[in-house]
Amino acid sequence: MASLISQLFSSRSSSSIRVPIGKVYDVEDAVEKPARSLKHLLKLNHAEHALHSNTSRSDFIVSYNNVDHLLISAFLFGANEVDLNNLYENESSGLEPWKDSPGEVVGLDWNDYLGKKEYQRAFLDFFEDQLADEGYDWKSVLHSFLFTGEEPLVSSITGNLGQPLVHLGYALKMSSRVMVMEALALAATSYNDNNINKYSDDPSYFKTEPSYKTSSILEIIEKVHADKIFTNNSLMIPGEHNLETIFRDHEAALLDHCNAWAISTNPLMHFRESQAVAAALFVGTGESESKRDLNLLRPLVMSHAILVMLPSVPDKFHIRLVQQWWLTTLAIYIAQLRPEINQDSITSYNIQGKDWAWVAKQAIHGPHATNVRFVEGLHALKEIGETWKDSEDYYLKAAVKFVDEFRA
Repeated sequence: MASLISQLFSSRSSSSIRVPIGKVYDVEDAVEKPARSLKHLLKLNHAEHALHSNTSRSDFIVSYNNVDHLLISAFLFGANEVDLNNLYENESSGLEPWKDSPGEVVGLDWNDYLGKKEYQRAFLDFFEDQLADEGYDWKSVLHSFLFTGEEPLVSSITGNLGQPLVHLGYALKMSSRVMVMEALALAATSYNDNNINKYSDDPSYFKTEPSYKTSSILEIIEKVHADKIFTNNSLMIPGEHNLETIFRDHEAALLDHCNAWAISTNPLMHFRESQAVAAALFVGTGESESKRDLNLLRPLVMSHAILVMLPSVPDKFHIRLVQQWWLTTLAIYIAQLRPEINQDSITSYNIQGKDWAWVAKQAIHGPHATNVRFVEGLHALKEIGETWKDSEDYYLKAAVKFVDEFRA
């Protein structure tokens, strides 16, 4: 399996994406009060609450524990220890407590339990045992399970709407070893989500010759928007429940559009452009929040997580990771019934003198400050804009538009 991956991504020059390295925090050695409070709350959540709803049913839409995402986003916007404690108190009350797994995950047979969500506690215990064995070198454990072996967990990192990927992005941003182990557990329990792992494990899926080629993912999305093959009785109501139908019944059409993206011609430039489109995919669809499905925010926060991750990812996995994001993004877009995207609604938006300080105030103390989608969306827009030196204020305009139109 590793040799197949190497064959697909053997060229460093065509497969690496050298993004600017953003600021990374070390929450484990926190000194200031807000950072120390954040460390305490992350560990408290880790000890008391499950990563997702406790279920073994494959037809159940899983709800996730996103308190860490809310806390970290608020912290990075400047929330103090009082703000963070209030957020945790308000948002943790509805979370599920840990529940014992049906059995243990141990030794070389750990991959026998991949994809079994009811083993989330056992997987977390397993990865924490590995962490202890490695002298608490979380980077070593992460690399070992995410990028090596016959079933590397990077293959499932975009499963379940990218929850493992987003969680890992936050973990790396804060250098939080407890969150890194949680992210590995999420990737393990997401492994068979719509068989998402097979597309990365088998290079042939991304090698299939498409019916057209373009370096513009906006052009591809416009073609998907117009593609009548996705207009049928099985895709009538927008939502996550459509993903199974899309991967099962429309795999060929999905891959045709996915493989049309010629990212390898200039990986860095095309990745940067894809982040702008990810912002438009959410903020530029629908005239108001009531017409916009929050699942369309997932491609943006996933893309931000990749931006954080890339400096720590081996070169040969760079394009592979972005391709996984792109495949999942297209599937989500189709699942939400392919709304029309108007990128001009962002570029022409009148921010009326508002700046990032105003956005931060809305994220910490605004009426939607306890809404994780709201705060993490603003955080993703801010950090992506800072990374690419947003001289035209595209991401600021997107953030202000997002705030102005958000309806919880």
